[in-house]
Amino acid sequence: MGSADESDLQLRLRRRVHQLLDYGFDASPAGAFIHFALVALIAASVAAGVLSTSPTIAARWAFELQAVEIVALAVFTLEYGLRLWSAPEHTLYAELHPWRARLSFALEPVSLLDLVTLAPLLAGLFIESDFSVFLMLRLLRYFKLARYSPGMRSLALALKTERRALGASLLLLIGLVVLAASVMHVLERDAQPDKFGSVPEAMWWAIVTLTTVGYGDVTPVTVAGRMAAGVTMVLGMIMLALPVGIVATAFSQEIHRREFIVTWGMLSRVPLFAHLSAAEIAEIMRYLRAQTIPANALVMRRGDIATCMYLIASGEVEIDAAGGPVRLGEGDYFGELALLRKSRRSADVRSVKPTKLLALDGADMMALMERDPVIQAHIMAQAQARSAAP
Repeated sequence: MGSADESDLQLRLRRRVHQLLDYGFDASPAGAFIHFALVALIAASVAAGVLSTSPTIAARWAFELQAVEIVALAVFTLEYGLRLWSAPEHTLYAELHPWRARLSFALEPVSLLDLVTLAPLLAGLFIESDFSVFLMLRLLRYFKLARYSPGMRSLALALKTERRALGASLLLLIGLVVLAASVMHVLERDAQPDKFGSVPEAMWWAIVTLTTVGYGDVTPVTVAGRMAAGVTMVLGMIMLALPVGIVATAFSQEIHRREFIVTWGMLSRVPLFAHLSAAEIAEIMRYLRAQTIPANALVMRRGDIATCMYLIASGEVEIDAAGGPVRLGEGDYFGELALLRKSRRSADVRSVKPTKLLALDGADMMALMERDPVIQAHIMAQAQARSAAP
């Protein structure tokens, strides 16, 4: 929702900037080039930061390394400014006042990361200081790749989803560190008072042992101490396996783009798949991405780039069509027309009540239509009917 004093030209330009920066490879060849260039610049900037720590390389390539950093600083500052300016075009913020939309965007974790990597570098241009002081903050720029990498976004979402389980694992690890250090303090304090004279001193040994690093700088010498160390080592392997298993399982689920369990009942309510066997439905489930939409939320917006079609597993949506509002409910689908025409969205779609959608990416939809003539005929007939509607 733009302000009253914004011209149509400004709104069109702002939307175009948003599409190029946020849709990237799906937007156009220009969007694909911009994303490729930004990823390459991130890699070059991080590499320059790492290489600058070598005195030999820094002395020989000082001008080139600084040039890379200055170019990166200029480009990423421009990128941040353009993202902030075009924030009102995000679907999530489309109904907010432009300044509230920009504030909401600026407080997102990825936007805060952009600012953290920029602010110290901008300050370094005006404050006399060794540029390497900001090295660590420069290297944080590597994590900007999360904006362009679906895999990294999936990993971040997996960590967020399992944050409670990971937090419980951390608490358990801290408890075992304290327990192992306390036991070793009791068993070894007389034999090695300089290393196990107190629980805090013994905690270094406990941390090294439980994490299976085993530097060997602190070792028990008594029989009881060695027996306790053996038990601690076994517990350490178990403790390492626990968070690894949690993250691996959650990441696998996100890679398959399953935010909630798609049940047989949900798919059986979609007439499009009514003729399929259980094995065929199981195959299709791999391509579906589940989304839960709250009531009165904007699902699609007119003019957006079409990247997927949606099937309504439960709930209801309203399409703001040219001939008047159209409501679709459980078992219906929408969004296929723009994919078939390879055009932009032609209408706004809003959820009437809490709705569960199953998204099918455009490439997967085309592959499914080629493989199943019944589904192809169903989708094409629906598309023709919608095209003919006033």
